[in-house]
Amino acid sequence: MFHFGMQSFWHAGKAFREQNITLRKGSEKKMMNYDQQQIFDYLRRLLAIPSPSGYTGAIMQFLGQELAALGLGYSATRKGALLVTLPGLDDERQRTLTAHTDTLGAMVKAVKPGGTLALAPIGGFMMTAVEGANCTVVTLDGTSYSGTIQTIKPSVHISGDDARELKRTPENMEVVLDEKVFSKEDTARLGIEVGDFICIDPRTVVTERGFIKSRYLDDKAGVAVLLYVLRHITENGLKLSHTTHFYLSNYEEVGHGACAAVPAKTQDYIGVDMGAPGVEQNSSEYSVCICAKDSSGPYDFELRKELVEICKRHAIPYRIDVYPRYSSDASAALRAGWDIRTALVGPGVFASHAYERTHIDSIVATIELLLRYLTVA
Repeated sequence: MFHFGMQSFWHAGKAFREQNITLRKGSEKKMMNYDQQQIFDYLRRLLAIPSPSGYTGAIMQFLGQELAALGLGYSATRKGALLVTLPGLDDERQRTLTAHTDTLGAMVKAVKPGGTLALAPIGGFMMTAVEGANCTVVTLDGTSYSGTIQTIKPSVHISGDDARELKRTPENMEVVLDEKVFSKEDTARLGIEVGDFICIDPRTVVTERGFIKSRYLDDKAGVAVLLYVLRHITENGLKLSHTTHFYLSNYEEVGHGACAAVPAKTQDYIGVDMGAPGVEQNSSEYSVCICAKDSSGPYDFELRKELVEICKRHAIPYRIDVYPRYSSDASAALRAGWDIRTALVGPGVFASHAYERTHIDSIVATIELLLRYLTVA
């Protein structure tokens, strides 16, 4: 059901997998062998697993298996998030890094008289971004049905200007099932009910020049970053300066992802989520983006300055930006009352909450920053 450009993926991996990334510390140069094929592979597999908020069991199971394959123990919160802890030299001033596995999606709001489905969005996306998108409806017993999200007037040959001018709101959209259904009763016999999840096809493509185009790079690019950081630390036996927790959350898109179960000794809390390039924004698809302020207010000044200094010291491409209509797991943790310093970093993701795009350079820059921040020089 989920399309992925495998030929493009193969060429991109071939072009990048043996490339070395040069890190600089003063005049010293150190070659870090980042396996970019592995980064692409993590992205491909994460993006192929449907995980709208509230329906994240499969992706959390996948992550558990990947962590186990790395020999890493983990615990699960009551909400189903995963926590991995790596010991560091300083066990008192602990750090937490978080990325979220949940995505946008929808839920069946009603079965219409003609057998199509009214939908209720999960998360904040424009309905124009999903018009014409293929999707999968998953019933309570796990049965899947394919369909397409259309407006209620999808044909200009029938509706003319009414089709063009129809306001794209949830009330004017519906799921047309790929089943021979002609009534509400026909659809009910399939076992489809109100509350069933609607998973929208990510349409993932990786180009030969290192661009990744897909829905849900917010925040599966961030999850891929944390998975790769864990893998790199583990396989290279790197020492951490502070005990660090990796928090893979699953309710960020609806506002309460990693705001509970934060390890008690956490002092610094970094959300690894997308940067948002766009009109009058400073973010870039080719750099790590560091958020100074979003709709929840400023992030911690001293922690931001520390991250910027790391980027400057090691020649990591970075951009600082302000996002007026954005919040993160880090800001949710602050609203929940945690006494912590917070920061937000991540790869730049163009066209956020629509059909998104980033570049491997941005992902690698984020990985570099986090590894330099976490590990003993």
